[in-house]
Amino acid sequence: MFKITRKRLKQGLIQVYFGRGKGKTTAALGQGFRATGHGFKVYMIQFMKGNTRYGEIDAINATPNFEVKQFGTEELIEIPGKIDLEEGKKALEFAKKIIMSDEYDIVILDEIGVAVEMGVINVENVLELMDLKPEKVELIITGGQKMHPKIKEKADLITEMKMVKHYFSSKGINARYGIEY
Repeated sequence: MFKITRKRLKQGLIQVYFGRGKGKTTAALGQGFRATGHGFKVYMIQFMKGNTRYGEIDAINATPNFEVKQFGTEELIEIPGKIDLEEGKKALEFAKKIIMSDEYDIVILDEIGVAVEMGVINVENVLELMDLKPEKVELIITGGQKMHPKIKEKADLITEMKMVKHYFSSKGINARYGIEY
């Protein structure tokens, strides 16, 4: 194994990945894994994902300089309950601590867009995180079919994932182990 010297970004920007198509979390993970290969430190905070059986958890845990923490329950929710609101609040507080620590070069707020869409957290809290971001920290925001216009307004890069065809719709194939989770 080779030793990677710690580097810092000259300028951290804000990236947003959202839409009906697959690949939002995967795009953020790709950015994170690439960055660790160049000596940067990455932290992914997963909102509304309490299931440790996601393949990315093991991959991140095996990658130097890449950390992850999940907030939420194991089940996918349709209507947020008290526990979801509590987990959302904890995730926001933790995200603020990680972003403000200036210890990490890239901070990924995975599924925070869904948390806003579902009313688990308030968009104003996300905007505050975006405003507090230190200059050399790259912030990556993912999740949701739509992204709140105020978040998009503050972003430096926005990618909308568009579903053209999906095997669930065309063939009835559900989420597959190693592919979707």
